[in-house]
Amino acid sequence: MEYLALARETGGPVLDLGSGTGRLTVPFARHGFTVEAVDQDVPSLDRLCAWADRIGPQVRNRITTTHADLVRLRLRRRYQLTLLAGAMIAAIPPAARPAILREIACHLGTDGALALDYTAHDAAGLAEHPHRTWAFHVPRFDGVTEWVVARQVFDLSTMSEQVTYFVERSERARLHRSVTTTDKWIVDQENLFRELRAAGLRITDQRQQRLDERTRSVLLVCHPAE
Repeated sequence: MEYLALARETGGPVLDLGSGTGRLTVPFARHGFTVEAVDQDVPSLDRLCAWADRIGPQVRNRITTTHADLVRLRLRRRYQLTLLAGAMIAAIPPAARPAILREIACHLGTDGALALDYTAHDAAGLAEHPHRTWAFHVPRFDGVTEWVVARQVFDLSTMSEQVTYFVERSERARLHRSVTTTDKWIVDQENLFRELRAAGLRITDQRQQRLDERTRSVLLVCHPAE
């Protein structure tokens, strides 16, 4: 896990923004890191806590949960590593992104880092293929098997996308199916880079993996500018 390797370099505490049910938060706590998990969905935070409780107090006591919308993010302490994992940056409205990045930058400790990932799209490819369907396995560390089929509809005029997730989750010999729809924004890489610089952050590492002929998965690691 690249994020865990990065945490071993920076140390804690760790801030997991858009933590969901704790896919990263709980494993980080199991590895000894103090973690604050922030999410706007209370049931997801409840599931995170229940998972940590099942493991035991040595993990649960390292975790703090905060119910908050990232658009109105107000941090209270400094962190050595802040995560916007799972393409959470695409869930933040572009108009709100500069303020959020400044808030994160102001609360990074000495040698602290912001790590985020997103999908980079080829604009011509989006225009030619505005509807896409793809399936993937969600890496989990809690004994749950989770498969997702995602259907995307892109709108270049608003630089937005609507994603419908069809989820099949196997847990304790029981099969759960769910369907959710969410709106996201297409990340313009040049704009994002400008916003990071304006927030006082410099990109120190950039890793890319091609997903198909039109899309790449990008991981950025940023540190406070000197």
